[in-house]
Amino acid sequence: MTASRTGSQPEPLTLDDITIVDRSLLKRAVGAMALGNAMEWFDFGVYSYIAVTLGKVFFPSSSPSAQLIATFGTFAAAFLVRPVGGMVFGPLGDRIGRQRVLAMTMILMACGTFAIGLIPSYASIGFAAPLLLLAARLVQGFSTGGEYGGAATFIAEFATDKRRGFMGSFLEFGTLIGYVLGAGTVALLTATLSETALLDWGWRVPFLIAGPLGLVGLYIRMKLEETPAFRREAEAREAADHALPKPTLRALFTEQLRPLLLCVGLVLVFNVTDYMALSYLPGYLSATLHFNETHGLFLVLLVMVLMMPMTLGFGHLSDLIGRKPVMLAGCVGLIALSAPALLLIQTGSLLPVFFGILMLGALLSCFTGAMPSALPALFPTPVRYGALAIGFNVSVSLFGGTTPLVAAWLVETTHDLMMPAYYLMGAAAIGLVTVLALRETARRPLPGSAPCVGTKAEAHAVLRGARVARELDDDYANAAVRV
Repeated sequence: MTASRTGSQPEPLTLDDITIVDRSLLKRAVGAMALGNAMEWFDFGVYSYIAVTLGKVFFPSSSPSAQLIATFGTFAAAFLVRPVGGMVFGPLGDRIGRQRVLAMTMILMACGTFAIGLIPSYASIGFAAPLLLLAARLVQGFSTGGEYGGAATFIAEFATDKRRGFMGSFLEFGTLIGYVLGAGTVALLTATLSETALLDWGWRVPFLIAGPLGLVGLYIRMKLEETPAFRREAEAREAADHALPKPTLRALFTEQLRPLLLCVGLVLVFNVTDYMALSYLPGYLSATLHFNETHGLFLVLLVMVLMMPMTLGFGHLSDLIGRKPVMLAGCVGLIALSAPALLLIQTGSLLPVFFGILMLGALLSCFTGAMPSALPALFPTPVRYGALAIGFNVSVSLFGGTTPLVAAWLVETTHDLMMPAYYLMGAAAIGLVTVLALRETARRPLPGSAPCVGTKAEAHAVLRGARVARELDDDYANAAVRV
């Protein structure tokens, strides 16, 4: 990387101010984040795919719906500590570096998930079993509080301005790989094991896999270099450490209030759609619609596989036409198509159910493609990890992670099977207002950073453009003075 200065520079832009990205380093960084994210979300997502079985193991009840609500209640509890994880890991990542904190979150997640696979059933130790499950889920939630904000920040700070959307979309590509591996493992187990074997020991398998996966992920992340934006910021902070106070959480909430609120609104529509389509629907299909559990899992699995190229495509499209048009398309689509999609799902027939889930998956891809680059661009480098981790996880905790629980409760209490569609439409309306309030950030430097390009030729082109813009500003200023 070519060193560059950060912050507002009154002097004319020079070649030394522009970061020229080493392509091999960029590929390693993006690949490591995507792979690490896949492992992280395999661990976290597998819980929702085996929720029906976990309900029988840890929450004995005569009602399948009550078991599902109890299981998703524990699922939602993990989200209550995610903001705490964000408040711990985010500012820590802004102080000691993105790479080291992301290694910490990886090993914590692996430990929490592996522990679930070791917990005795309710039949063995009674009420202590769901309490231990809750404790392990809290460890998972605390770890995840530092994951997404750090990984999105890491890729955004390595990527070039022109391709930040496409590179950022690999983060969600990795998430989908993790979900696919989790859903595929659960689907394979439910298809090959008897119900007795699944309840006895089979449900433990996907959780125990987390141990070796965590070690692989930790190794990958420990081999990464720190981002150039953080290195420059750390050097500047070290030089001014005795003159400037370190930012506090209170200062963060006051100085970054507007971008934090925008972050919460964007993450709301993103994660409500995500957890509704990929986490709640398998349980909804089996427990509420009495659809074959294995068939439901395989359909969701197939939709997620199809979402992978769609995510990369929408990430690339956001570089071409902007983040806002892509996210607006997702919001408008959810408002218009959530009800038709759910009506297709309610038919209970294989093809209509598939196309209903696919409609929601395609709309979700608008967000998985654009969000990883749109969210880090809300905040400046000195507080980017911390602000994004806090804003993201507050929103996920209040709205995203509670989606399966609230949706299941609404259906149970109102007996209206369309409640999930109404919930999605409400979230999309909030997302629409938020996206309209955004400033477009595609093909622009991150806040507080100089331009980031892929070649010296692009750097010289940026300098020529800056010189022309400065000359135009001077001409306008001189004309104003004459008038």
